[in-house]
Amino acid sequence: MKNLIFLWAFIVALALGPLVLPEFYVTLLNYIGLYAIVSLGLVLLTGVGGLTSFGQAAFVGLGAYTTAYLTTVHDVSPWLTLPAGLAVTAVIALSIGLITLRLSGHFLPLGTIAWGISLYYLFGNIDALGGYTGISGIPALQLFGFELKSGREFYYLIWAILLVLVVATRNLLDSREGRAIRALKGGSLMAESMGVNTPRSKIVIFVIAALYACLSGWLYAHLQRFINPTPFSLTQGIEYLFMVVVGGVGHVWGAIFGAGLITLLKQWLQDWLPQLLGQSGNFEMIVFGLMMILVLHRSRDGMWPIVQRCFPERAVRPRVAEAEPLPRRAVPPAGSVLLKISNATKRFGGLVANDRMSFDVHAAEVMALIGPNGAGKTTMFNGVSGVDPLTSGEIVFCGERVERLEAHEMAQRGMCRTFQHVRLIPTMSVLENVAIGAHLRGRKNFVHAACRTERDEEARLLHEAALQIERCGLAEHLYDVASSLPLGKQRIVEIARALAADPCLLLLDEPAAGLRYLEKKALADLLRRLRDEGMGILLVEHDMDFVMGLADRVVVIEFGQKLAEGLPEEVQRNPAVLEAYLGGIE
Repeated sequence: MKNLIFLWAFIVALALGPLVLPEFYVTLLNYIGLYAIVSLGLVLLTGVGGLTSFGQAAFVGLGAYTTAYLTTVHDVSPWLTLPAGLAVTAVIALSIGLITLRLSGHFLPLGTIAWGISLYYLFGNIDALGGYTGISGIPALQLFGFELKSGREFYYLIWAILLVLVVATRNLLDSREGRAIRALKGGSLMAESMGVNTPRSKIVIFVIAALYACLSGWLYAHLQRFINPTPFSLTQGIEYLFMVVVGGVGHVWGAIFGAGLITLLKQWLQDWLPQLLGQSGNFEMIVFGLMMILVLHRSRDGMWPIVQRCFPERAVRPRVAEAEPLPRRAVPPAGSVLLKISNATKRFGGLVANDRMSFDVHAAEVMALIGPNGAGKTTMFNGVSGVDPLTSGEIVFCGERVERLEAHEMAQRGMCRTFQHVRLIPTMSVLENVAIGAHLRGRKNFVHAACRTERDEEARLLHEAALQIERCGLAEHLYDVASSLPLGKQRIVEIARALAADPCLLLLDEPAAGLRYLEKKALADLLRRLRDEGMGILLVEHDMDFVMGLADRVVVIEFGQKLAEGLPEEVQRNPAVLEAYLGGIE
C-alpha cells in the first residue's frame, strides 16, 4: 500500500512539474526522461540478462539520424519516421547481435565498444547526414493538431512514453519469458537444459534494448530539432551504463533514479567545481569515477535498494490460482527403449573421458550409472543431454538420432536433468525456479508478456510448478527464496523443476548428495512412484545403499569404460567391480 501511494505521488509530481518549475529544470527533466528510456533497456540487457553493452548511444543515434534525414531531406512526416527508425535499428541490432553475442567474458563488452565507435564515426563521415556539422531544421512534432515546440510541451510526451515502457518492462519480467531472461545471468547451462533457447533470448533483449534507445533518439531529435554525432559517442554510452549501475542495475525503477541522480549531479558539479577549483574542465568525471568505485564497494545493487529500504512494506505472497492443467506428454509403453547409447566417446584433447560406452534405458525403469570419482559419469550425462556433445558415437532417444541436438532441443523431446552442483537462481522463489522447468510448455512470446495478454497461460504454468513442488514434498517452501533452503532441499527443488518439464526420461546427477536419512527415503519413494507411472530414470549416485535399494539395473564405469552391467545383486558380486571400489574381494 505504501509503495502504491509513493507511485501515485510520483505521478502527480510529474504532472505538476512543468506548471511550477522554471524552464531550466523542465529541460533537465526532459533529458532525465530521455536518458531513463535508454537506461531501462540496459536494465533489461545488463542488469537482468547479464550482457554488458557500452554501445547503446549508437542506437540512440540511429533513431535520431533516421528521423532527421527523412524529415529534412525527403519531407516525411515525423510520426512515420518512428516505425522507420525502429525497423532500421532492429535490423542493425539483429545483425550486430548475431555476431557480438557469440562472445563471452570480457570479449563481449569489448565487442560493444568496437561497434559503438564504428557507428559514431559512420554518422560523422557520411555527407548525406551532415558530417560532423550535423543536421538542422528538424520539424517539431504535432500531436492532435498541437505543435510541440517548447520543452514544456514536449515534457508530457517523453514521460508518458517512459512510464508505458516501465509498465511493459515490468510485465515482461513477470512472465514466462521474463524468467528465461533472468535465468541468463546465472549462466545458460541450466536454462538450456530446461528448454530455454538462450541464444534467442539474448538476441531478443539485445534488440529490445536497442529499440528503447532508438525511441529515445527519435524523441531527442524532435526536442532539439538539431543533431550532430557528439551525443552518440562512446563516452555517452559509458555514461548510460554508469546511470544504470548507480541507480540499480537490476531494478526497473533504478533506471529512472540513476538517470535523474547522475543528470542532476553532473549539472550541479559543472556549476560548483569551477568555483571551488578556480578553473573549468571535466572535473565532474573524476567525481563520477570515485562515486562508481564507492557504489561498487558499498552497494553493488545500486542506490535504488537503499531507497526502497526507506519505504519498507510487508511482502504480500501471491496465491497460485487454480488453473486448467497443462497437456501431458504421452507415456511410452513400460519396458520400451527410451534411450539407446552406442559406442559413445568423448575426448578432451588427448584425454578420453568416455570410451565407446554402450547401454540403454527403458521406460518404467531406474538405471543407475555408478563408478569411482573421475570415472566419466557426469561427462556421459552432459553428452547424453546435449550440454557437451559427444566426439563420436550414436544416441537414439524415443526412436530418433539426437547426438547432434542442443540441450534445449533435447528438453523439448522429453529429456530433462538435474546437476551435480545445484543450479538454481538464488534470488528467485522456489515457485519461480520450478516454473522455469515448465518454460517449454508455454507458447506466448515477449510481445504477449509486455502487453500482459498471457495471464491465463502464466497461471497454468505457475499452477503446474506448484503441483510439482507439492509432489516433491516442499509445499511449505513454495514462496521461500531458493538460496534460503539447505543444500538437500535445493536438490529436491531441482527435481521438481525437471518434473515441471513433463519429461519421459529423467537424468539425475547425485540427487541424494546432502540429504538426511529420512530425506533420502522420501526421495527414493518419489522416484519409485515416477517409475511406476512409466518414467525412465537414469541416475548417477555415490550412495551405494541408496542405489542398490532403488535401481532396477546398474552400469559400472571406470576410467571412461563400461566395467559391468546387470542387476544390482549381480553387480555387487562382480569381482571387477569389487576391485574397482574396494581393491579386491579380500
